[in-house]
Amino acid sequence: MGDIGMTITDVRVRKIAKDGKMKAIVSVTFDNEFVVHDIKVIEGEKGLFIAMPSRKTADGEYRDIAHPINSDTRQQLQEMILNEYEKAIPTEDYEAE
Repeated sequence: MGDIGMTITDVRVRKIAKDGKMKAIVSVTFDNEFVVHDIKVIEGEKGLFIAMPSRKTADGEYRDIAHPINSDTRQQLQEMILNEYEKAIPTEDYEAE
């Protein structure tokens, strides 16, 4: 198996309107051929981060279903998603007094 090197070709952000830690659900397409749905944008104590799609195991823990293999790829994916998330926030998101 050779080195594949996938490119992110589309990021779709669906913002969550209600209050809570989950701010958006994201779908990411790679090379216009492979999509990963249900990546979450979460508000944490140190700011926004992404959580990969996961499922609950029999012992109650959550395990990622799909995820980057290394931290560099995860960081690149997170930066791209959060950049698109910031663009998706409407400028009229606050109440003018």
